[in-house]
Amino acid sequence: MSDAIDLADYLARWVDHSPDREAVAETVLGIARASIAIDALIRQGPLAGAVTASTGKQSGVDQQKKIDVLANNLILDALRDCPVSCFASEEMDNPLRIHAGGKLAVAVDPIDGSSNVEANITLGTIFSILPALASGADGSSFMQPGHNQLAAGFTVYGPYTSFVVSVGAGTQIFTLDPVEKRFIRSFYSVAIPAVTAEFAINSSNYRHWEDCVRIYVDDLLQGRDGPRGKDFNMRWTATPVSDIYRILNRGGIFLYPGDLRDGYTSGRLRLVYEANPIAFVIEQAGGGASTGRTRILDVQPQSLHQHTPIVAGSKAEVDYVVRLHHEPHGPGERSPLFGRRGLFRT
Repeated sequence: MSDAIDLADYLARWVDHSPDREAVAETVLGIARASIAIDALIRQGPLAGAVTASTGKQSGVDQQKKIDVLANNLILDALRDCPVSCFASEEMDNPLRIHAGGKLAVAVDPIDGSSNVEANITLGTIFSILPALASGADGSSFMQPGHNQLAAGFTVYGPYTSFVVSVGAGTQIFTLDPVEKRFIRSFYSVAIPAVTAEFAINSSNYRHWEDCVRIYVDDLLQGRDGPRGKDFNMRWTATPVSDIYRILNRGGIFLYPGDLRDGYTSGRLRLVYEANPIAFVIEQAGGGASTGRTRILDVQPQSLHQHTPIVAGSKAEVDYVVRLHHEPHGPGERSPLFGRRGLFRT
């Protein structure tokens, strides 16, 4: 429930006269200001012009859209007034130096789910804040494992706009007051429900998954008649932060595994500015986040735009998936359901 504390008040209490925390707080507030501007842009929809048009540039496996670039510029402009040394983004090939003496490195996905913009489906912004390294001019500040993050979070642009953030003291959720243009805390120190009956995965990729992922999903789909002994519902928005926001509130699990397709063997989400901040927020809310084999926050980045598989959500459910990945003899005795008799064929 809301306790009427806004984001600035919350961060001021957390700072408690610490210069290092002050730098983080200023930067979080800068990202929040940019999020309010991005929210205003999104809510104009087609009235804002051809924001859904492709720029002709490839951004990973997606076509970059004009809204991606506009949002990126809004965040970059906001961070110029913050103690940020370097900035990295999904929309930029290389990091950008902002202030030589800055204490922090910020990595973002300016518009998560931009492929959904024409369909008027929830979008997001994801951010990660790391300590800037002395040698960070070459981008090395972003080659730190996720457990080094000082703060992380995301904005969800849905029916209402939420700012989810952790500064390492639990996960807080703030809701945008559209009149006063400030974020008011609506959920204090979120705890992900331990028991879940929901999962999020793009099941159209079933034929490409590893057997351990297929077996997990098959067990869920069998519901009360299967080994899990209860019914599960599948949810999928194609905007990861939307699915993660639901998990923070209702429990559940999000999976974007690697698969057998070219370019997908390491998953699709980017480690530095998507998986790491999501994992940080999830763990701070009592959940778990893994590649399926390794804790996300312990993965050592090798490149700025590196991909990773991700399994995140209610900790017991994530641990269950990890165990399936680590079965010493593999899942040979439990063939995937669709390959055995199938839900779509007899």
